Order: sequence, then structure tokens, then C-alpha cells
Amino acid sequence: MNIKILGGGCANCKKLLENTELALKELQMEAEIEEVKDIDRIIDFGVMKTPALVIDEKVKSSGRVLGTEEIKKILVS
Repeated sequence: MNIKILGGGCANCKKLLENTELALKELQMEAEIEEVKDIDRIIDFGVMKTPALVIDEKVKSSGRVLGTEEIKKILVS
């Protein structure tokens, strides 16, 4: 599984990264996590509001910080 956190490194982006790492830990799942800060790459995903969560090249959320429980539901679906 490949996960990308799209955003410029703001506090919300960092919180989404933390929540994602915690969700993976709680589910005992492993994934490659990449922070994408390059605006051109972010636009390539069609994301206009960050932070955004991308799992296996599919945008799952943008413009808000998902909580750990929300991320866990996405990961197991």
C-alpha cells in the first residue's frame, strides 16, 4: 500500500500524517508513506485544497484533517 499526504507542510498536513501513522499502527498495517509538497504534483491529483490523503494513487480526502478512526475505516474498506 502506498499513501501520500499532499500539502505544503502546514500544521494540518502534519496532523494528517500523524493520524495516518497512528491508524496504520492501530490496525497493524504497513504502508509506504510519502509527503508530497510539490504544488505541480498536488495539482496532478486534481487537489485544490490541502491537506489531502491519497491511497494507492486515489484521492480519499482533501481539504480537511481526517481523524484516526476515519482513516482506519478508509484503510480497511
